[in-house]
Amino acid sequence: MPVALRLSTRRQREVISIRIIRFEVTTFKVIGFKVIGIKAIRIQVSRRERVNTGIPLDTSTLHDQHGHWPQAESVEDFRHNIAAVQSRIAAACERVGRDPASVRLLPVSKTKPEAILRLAYAAGCRYFGENKPQEAYGKWEAMADLNDLHWSVIGHLQTNKAKLVARFAAEFQALDSLRVAEALERRLQEEGRSLDVFVQVNTSMEDSKYGLPPAEVAAFLRALPAFSALRVRGLMTLAMFSDDATRVRQCFVRLRELRDRLRQDAPDGVGLDALSMGMSGDYEIAIEEGATVVRVGQAIFGARATPDALYWPTAGAGAGEQG
Repeated sequence: MPVALRLSTRRQREVISIRIIRFEVTTFKVIGFKVIGIKAIRIQVSRRERVNTGIPLDTSTLHDQHGHWPQAESVEDFRHNIAAVQSRIAAACERVGRDPASVRLLPVSKTKPEAILRLAYAAGCRYFGENKPQEAYGKWEAMADLNDLHWSVIGHLQTNKAKLVARFAAEFQALDSLRVAEALERRLQEEGRSLDVFVQVNTSMEDSKYGLPPAEVAAFLRALPAFSALRVRGLMTLAMFSDDATRVRQCFVRLRELRDRLRQDAPDGVGLDALSMGMSGDYEIAIEEGATVVRVGQAIFGARATPDALYWPTAGAGAGEQG
C-alpha cells in the first residue's frame, strides 16, 4: 500500500512530499528498543512551494482595468509592461513565501497582429498563448524565422482542429474531453511529436465555462496514460469574472485542493505539479493560492478591440476572457 509522508523545511518555504510505492519492513532490537527499518524499493519525491495556508490576504482584483489597459506599441512599452507584471508576481510570491522563479508568465497574444508580437518578442517574450488554433497557426507560419518561439493553445478545441495544434503547438492548456485527447493523439502520432497538456477544470461551476466538473477529474486522469503522445503537466482553470476577490480566490483554492488530493494517487506518467490559473485581473490572487503559470494578455499587450464572446462563443461578455 502506498505511504505518503509530508515534511516541511525549517523555514517553511516548501513542502516535500514523499510517496513510497513499495517497501520492505525489517525489525531489529537495539538495547531493548524495537526499531522498524523501512527499505524503500521505489519512491517518488516532489517539492512544492508553500502557498497561502490561512494567512489573511486582502489582495483585490484588477478587473476594473478590463478593456482599459493601454496599448503596447513599442519594444519599450512591452519591456515596461512585462517589468510591471513581473514586479507584481514577485510581490505576490513574497506575501506567501514563494520563489518568483516558480511562476511562469505566459503572455496571451490573441487578436494581436504579427507586427505587435514581434515587438513583444524583441522585448523578451518567448512563449505566446493563443485561443483560436487557426489564428495561432497563421502566426506560427508567419514567424517561423524565430526558432526559439513557442506557442501555447489555451482555448477550447474542436476535434477537427486537432491537426493544427498537433503540428505547431508546444502546449495545450484546455484538455477536457477524451474525444479531443484521442484526436490529438492520432494527429501527434502522424506528426511524430508529443505535446504538454493541462486538464481544464470548471472550478467556478458556471455553465458558460468549459472544463470538467471537479468530481470528474480523477476518472479523466486515469484514462490519460493510454495517450502516449500527451504529457500531462497539471490542471488549468478560469476563475469567475468578478470584482469580489473572495469568490475569485475560492476558484483557485478549489483547483489547488483538488490537485493536492489527486496527486497522491495520480497514474504513472501523469504530472500534477503545474497549476495554470490567473489572468490580467486576478493573477496575483492566483499566485497566492499556488499558480505556477499565469496567463496575462491585456496587462502586457493592452486592451482588445474584439469582444470576449468572439473567442468564447458560449460565454457572456467577460465570462470566459483568457488574459
